[in-house]
Amino acid sequence: MPAQMPTQILSDRPNTTVLASVWDRETESYSGNVNMTVYRSPSCGCCGGWIEHAKKHGFQITDIKTENIDDIKREHNISENLASCHTTIIDGYVMEGHIPADEIKRFLKQKPKFAGLSVPGMPLGTPGMESGNRKQPFDVLALSENGQTEVFKTYENY
Repeated sequence: MPAQMPTQILSDRPNTTVLASVWDRETESYSGNVNMTVYRSPSCGCCGGWIEHAKKHGFQITDIKTENIDDIKREHNISENLASCHTTIIDGYVMEGHIPADEIKRFLKQKPKFAGLSVPGMPLGTPGMESGNRKQPFDVLALSENGQTEVFKTYENY
């Protein structure tokens, strides 16, 4: 699929159309723990889109809807400038926001000495935040225990 096209139509049955995201394409293999817990607001729709994205990449989701999402973020040292709409925990790491599943798999395979990853805010075009051809560049940030960050992966043209 061309990089500038965020979606394509797939059909495996007559008269049935399935909309597929550019993020559905798996580029990173992973055979470790696939059980993650996602904390999100009950009213957030884009989080559900991201959860579906993670499931397509083989993750098993425990979906916890809570009105206390800010408490979860504080517990895992997610500052306001790194926050997004949902917080995910897997293997003791925190994954904040609309991180592409392949980046989570790459991070988990490397087991770096970081607390986790974050895609701050809710950039258009990220998994769960698709909006036609509209895409914002974004960074996946690696989070250190002391609050420092470094770029894990940059997405400019995807």
